[in-house]
Amino acid sequence: MNREYIQWYSPVLQKNMEMLIFGYSGASVLFFPTRMGRFYDYENWRIIEALRDKIEMGYIQVYCVDSCDRESFYSSGFHPSEKIIRHILYEQYILLEVIPFIQQKNPSSFKIVAGCSLGAYHAVNLALRHPGNFNKVVGMSGRYNLDSKIGHYEDLLEGYWDENVYFNMPLQYIPNLTDEDKLLKIKQMDIVLAVGRDDVLLDNNHLLSNVLAEKGINTSLYIWDKEAHQARAWRQMVIHYL
Repeated sequence: MNREYIQWYSPVLQKNMEMLIFGYSGASVLFFPTRMGRFYDYENWRIIEALRDKIEMGYIQVYCVDSCDRESFYSSGFHPSEKIIRHILYEQYILLEVIPFIQQKNPSSFKIVAGCSLGAYHAVNLALRHPGNFNKVVGMSGRYNLDSKIGHYEDLLEGYWDENVYFNMPLQYIPNLTDEDKLLKIKQMDIVLAVGRDDVLLDNNHLLSNVLAEKGINTSLYIWDKEAHQARAWRQMVIHYL
């Protein structure tokens, strides 16, 4: 399997950022890591190995990017307003640096964005905010509002709210979205959500699916047995959905 390590200094984030690329052709998959995860986690967890056949046959090319969660939502000692700004800068890094890099490397490909756990939030939020960049989005075991407590998941913004928070929480901005051009682009995307039946985030996924449906946006929501919030389940999910 073709494997390539990439690093460059990000002008947006003002730090070195790393990624791993697997494959040589096919649909390009921008793959966000889990909460505070690293670009090599999916390889270490054998999730990339689960995709070996698709990668080696040239069906997909996977770009595993690094996270910035420890500097944004999971940073300590920073005000929530600073956390959300750092997250927005991370999004800019993806939009201005990573996506152009993918387009240059694999220009004519079908574009997929995906992630597991908090990576699912990154993937889905990015796709809904900038739908023209992607043909498909896959969120596995995701949480789509970070500003409220859900089970053992804390409110990552500590009760703070401003416009930056609003426009980065899909369950807040989608119900009020009226931009017809953006709505059309979202409707043209294949949206896939997968979550475990016993995952405390199950209701959150149902809610997002319902909010999108109210806007006429079709979503495929797949409910897996048990909690399914672990690498063992994700190894199976990626085979079905990527």
